[in-house]
Amino acid sequence: MTLAPALLRRIRLCLAVVVLGLLVSGVTAFPLREELSLARDVLAQLNAEAVLPGAVWWVNHVAEGLDATAAAYPFIAYGTDWLAFAHLLIAVAFVGPLVDPVRNVWVIVWGLLACAGIVPLAAIAGAVRGLPLGWQLIDISFGVVAAVPLVLALIWTRRLARGIPPTGSARAELREAAR
Repeated sequence: MTLAPALLRRIRLCLAVVVLGLLVSGVTAFPLREELSLARDVLAQLNAEAVLPGAVWWVNHVAEGLDATAAAYPFIAYGTDWLAFAHLLIAVAFVGPLVDPVRNVWVIVWGLLACAGIVPLAAIAGAVRGLPLGWQLIDISFGVVAAVPLVLALIWTRRLARGIPPTGSARAELREAAR
């Protein structure tokens, strides 16, 4: 097996994980009220309040807020429709690197910049909007988690461009990148 096909498979797998995450995030941003209603019902059936009272309170509070907003101002949900659309469009941006990662490496770098931007946005906007710290950390984790396959894709894309074979494992690649 030659170098290029092996690296291309690794890169495409990493990018596919990111694209899948963006697609799921996008599609699930449309039915927020229904999802939170379901979450509220599931948490009640599991008696989760005994174990995670703060989390249950927050889910109920957000669900009530969405219900009240939808009753009085249903057009506000249009904002989350645009959020969903943006996730889907960002996923489409990664089609270029999936086809030709070396030529479209800038999209991978852009994705990493977007991941880094999640941290201050979630911390600042979350605090300003009154979100609990735990929820802000969950939001921050999306950027951190997405950055892992993007860093690997970037490392392997640069190796592919230079004709350098990968090391034995993704863990070794991340350790090497951290140096």
